[in-house]
Amino acid sequence: MVCAAIRRLATVRRVTEIDDDARRVAKLLEAQHHAATLFDEIERRALVSPGRLESQVSREIRDVAANALGVTRHWHKRVVRSGPNTLQPYHQNPPDREIEADDIVFVDLGPIFEDWEADFGRSYVLGDDPVKHRLVADLPVLFDAGRDYFLHHPEVTGEELFHHVVALAEDRGWTWGGTIAGHLVGHFPHDAAPGGDAFSRVMPGNDRAMRTVDASGRPCHWILEIHIVDVGRQIGGFFEELLDVGTDAA
Repeated sequence: MVCAAIRRLATVRRVTEIDDDARRVAKLLEAQHHAATLFDEIERRALVSPGRLESQVSREIRDVAANALGVTRHWHKRVVRSGPNTLQPYHQNPPDREIEADDIVFVDLGPIFEDWEADFGRSYVLGDDPVKHRLVADLPVLFDAGRDYFLHHPEVTGEELFHHVVALAEDRGWTWGGTIAGHLVGHFPHDAAPGGDAFSRVMPGNDRAMRTVDASGRPCHWILEIHIVDVGRQIGGFFEELLDVGTDAA
């Protein structure tokens, strides 16, 4: 009878864990939906326009997020980059720049919705330059290819996925622009993996399987980010969203 009771408790615990993760997934998807709505507002209000400083656009995004969606916190700095600044990875802080009429621009935001992190990035072309349009069109293609690889390789490590998406970008004629290709995401403050920052990111040195648990023992959930550049033309683009949850990642 003791063994039976232990088995029942184990079953209850497992069901509770599944229910808890289902709630976490639902909250992450809800946060991403709100972030996509914010980007819809950015486009509807034409905030990314020639003649505006990147810093001005960033402040206006902050205000729209607060007034339209009630966002009071962002878990990482708001990133608005144009022209040659699009070559710079996240951790750099290039000089403020005025957006020009034929620019390529990307926006990377990390708004928090009810203590749940979103991380969403998109790129825009303001003119008719065919190379810039091709670069921006390739971003979701590379994202989908990276997600497909993740879905079909259950034991994929962060390092393996990083090298895979970098190779995909190079095959399409682009140079990788960042030092990582994604990271953990979850309940604020930012979820972490045991063992340090490297294991919380899609990057060289992360030799652990991505389908693992975080420091609290819960299933890890990931963002995939694509940052590609053309150094010769001094342009780059950025795209990111949830990797392992959603209709296409079931």
